[in-house]
Amino acid sequence: MKAIIIDDEKRARHLLLQLIKQYCPQIHQTEEAPDLASGVELIKKTQPELVFLDIEMPNQSGLDILDYFEESIDFKIIFVTAYNQYAIEAFKISAIDYLLKPIDTQELQSAVLKAQEAIEASNLTQQFDKLRASLQQISINKIALEIPKGIMFASHEDIIYFEADGMYTNVQLKNGKTKIICKPLKHFVAQLEENAMFFKCHRSYLINLKYVDELIKEDGDFLLMNNHKRIPISRSKKEQFITIVKETFL
Repeated sequence: MKAIIIDDEKRARHLLLQLIKQYCPQIHQTEEAPDLASGVELIKKTQPELVFLDIEMPNQSGLDILDYFEESIDFKIIFVTAYNQYAIEAFKISAIDYLLKPIDTQELQSAVLKAQEAIEASNLTQQFDKLRASLQQISINKIALEIPKGIMFASHEDIIYFEADGMYTNVQLKNGKTKIICKPLKHFVAQLEENAMFFKCHRSYLINLKYVDELIKEDGDFLLMNNHKRIPISRSKKEQFITIVKETFL
């Protein structure tokens, strides 16, 4: 971790620095600032994970640190002060811990450990957020299929149709393979309702319109897919399908 000590007393900064070097190996880099304004400038320049902050300093209280940041802060704060009356105010701004001078080494170690755990949890959350954003981008063109041995990501372009099979769904792919998914058809209908290429032509089928070759009106109504599969189309859906075709092509 990188840390900054903000304290107007040079001796107090030096003492805390020596304790950190001796008892807190998680902190590999430490810098100092003699007042809040220069401390904030140093924070913005070096981007530390942890700030040790005195409260009663000339000109301005350490409790005012949030006034210098327009957005939420991405570093953790441990207040280090000779006065215990500020504890409630300190924790109101989400301080990790509150240490009283003279500093007890065990309390220092405990506070730094809390900070380390909070930083790791925050980093993990950020990683999840990045992964979520990436997968949301992928979902624009792909769909996740939960197959028995894991999760398969299939492009919308590679799916010819979905076929209901009780509480399961058979997914017919362009490469000729069929995947059995442990989810009902309605799951995929809901997931792809905003995708205009997929059309629920029957209670048991969700098709990719790209792969429809022909509408056949014999022995019931069918859609002939380009893999030669005949898929039934219900009466109400047939009228909807014909209307769309006429609006688009005729």
